[in-house]
Amino acid sequence: MIAAGVWEDWRLAALMDKLGLGGREMTSSGHSKDFVLKVVQPALIGLMDGSVSTLAPVFAVAVASNDARLTFLIGLAAAVGAAISMAFSEGLSDDGSLTGRGGPVLRGVITGAATFVGGIMHTLPFLIPDVRVALYVAFAVVGVELLVISYIRYRYFAMSFWMSALQVIFGGALVFASGVLIGSA
Repeated sequence: MIAAGVWEDWRLAALMDKLGLGGREMTSSGHSKDFVLKVVQPALIGLMDGSVSTLAPVFAVAVASNDARLTFLIGLAAAVGAAISMAFSEGLSDDGSLTGRGGPVLRGVITGAATFVGGIMHTLPFLIPDVRVALYVAFAVVGVELLVISYIRYRYFAMSFWMSALQVIFGGALVFASGVLIGSA
């Protein structure tokens, strides 16, 4: 069992080296610094942005319109728009030579894909025709998204899980509340 884990770690390290994402320098959390800078950080930025930035429009439309289909379409548009925006923002922010964060195209793709995932996950429940049920399911999905973000911060950035969860949930709650308040107006 342990040998299988070591073999998988070795294969992952070899793949990361071939992609130019590996490195021997380790972070305080025990992970390759290159992997954290070039993959985890752009993915986390995208996941956080997609999860949080699309909350307000999705929940505002759901509350204001009581129309699941319209909410889904607006959530889809928000997720796609946020993904494109974040991909270009990350890719154009630097070429990686100064910061050591890797190539701009790969970082942009990782950030854009993670942004889309973060935005679409709580939008998918609005494929359920009953808006009330979809709202409850979407609310639960948001909770899971925020806990996943907290776990990633805990695992790769050596943060306290509970402090990370508190910070992420507080930010998500502010955005969620703004969407509900605006949708109720």
